[in-house]
Amino acid sequence: MTAGGVQRGGPRGAGASALLGSRRFGPLFAAQFLSAFNDNAVKNALVLMIAYGADAAAQRSAQILIPLAGGLFILPFFLCSATAGQLADQHDKARLIRLIKATEIPLMLAAAAGVLLGSTTALLGVLFVMGIEAAFLGPLKYAILPDLLAPNELLLGNALVEAGTFVAILLGTIAGVLIAGHYGAAVVAGLIMMVALAAWTTSLAIPATSAAAARSRLEWNLFAATARVIAEAAHQPIPFRSILGISWFWLAGAVYLSQFPAYVRFSLGGQEAVVTLFLTVFTLGIALGSLLCSRILGGRITARTVPWGAFGIGLFSIDLWLASPTAVAGGSLAELSAFLATPTHWRIIGDLLGIAVSGGIFIVPLYVLLQAASPPAQRARAIAANNVINAAGMVIAALATMALIAAGITVPGLFLLTGAATLVVGAVFWRLLPNLALAPIGCETDGT
Repeated sequence: MTAGGVQRGGPRGAGASALLGSRRFGPLFAAQFLSAFNDNAVKNALVLMIAYGADAAAQRSAQILIPLAGGLFILPFFLCSATAGQLADQHDKARLIRLIKATEIPLMLAAAAGVLLGSTTALLGVLFVMGIEAAFLGPLKYAILPDLLAPNELLLGNALVEAGTFVAILLGTIAGVLIAGHYGAAVVAGLIMMVALAAWTTSLAIPATSAAAARSRLEWNLFAATARVIAEAAHQPIPFRSILGISWFWLAGAVYLSQFPAYVRFSLGGQEAVVTLFLTVFTLGIALGSLLCSRILGGRITARTVPWGAFGIGLFSIDLWLASPTAVAGGSLAELSAFLATPTHWRIIGDLLGIAVSGGIFIVPLYVLLQAASPPAQRARAIAANNVINAAGMVIAALATMALIAAGITVPGLFLLTGAATLVVGAVFWRLLPNLALAPIGCETDGT
């Protein structure tokens, strides 16, 4: 039994289908999946509006504004995560999730209005508030997993959450393309409202949990609270090293995802459908890599796949640079069929898939180590510290991307730099493996 009275799996744990069908995991999975869909429908619609609303003369402006929009979404993670972690440790996490899902309903109503009006300014405002809600949800959805799952189910549970999140990103992206193309805007506006209602409804079935820590006065000094949760995390070697690895994943991912529209249009000369193809390959690749990692490790809590994932990201990134055209694409934009008719483009698609699968193999064990090695009374705050550092990394990625683009670095050049740096990260984790293999606090590791 968990602290909240939820019956967990037996010694062998549940399989993927059984876990998804169980009340202790299914409603949480569905609620976070639906919310991730809506977040990405609005966010990607805005990005595509920027990328394809600009002509060739405004290319650099669009390339700078796109990561700026991404930074606007993640800024609240830096500002709000510490308070979110404190709340999550001191209250029933399921109840807090339900409250957040309820507030998403009026927010998606505002997003639907922005879609129907075609207002980029309104969607930017909605995007920032969505970031605030996501910042409060982040510590909850990861910290609640050890309360609901057996230790040997944590790897599979995290793999399913990561896979589901990236599939939701894909579906949200497709909806975003429809919004940006002004095709069926009213239908898509209605859809995001229905999804918000469904997310709240499913959240009602998440089992209650007990507070992990005694209540204390909330720290509303955001900078002091942020410094405190980071300092607490830094005193726990395994969780903190996991946080640094997770943050690198999101930093590198932010570079790729923010630049796909510009890369497709200005480097490869492809239409919006090619952007959708790239995002499809990338998101499904991460989902595949997450599930593959769960199968490789067989429920064991270990970081042994982490350096191999980093090496894969680095090597495929370098090959992506080698496969990219050296000149900026000109003329009319190619449709999807014409794009796929070019043999060299299949190499690019293969590289994107390799990067994404490697990313899934890299990230899942780090999330499990973070959850399992953190003391239960501090788990949500450790995840909050992770979200703060993740956000800082993505802000740095956005600023560095804007600076490098402004300095004349091409988008393929950004991919090369990211890949080379990830090879270094892989080497660091290779050296850290003996320390990361230590048995996490309060968890079973099957001897590894």
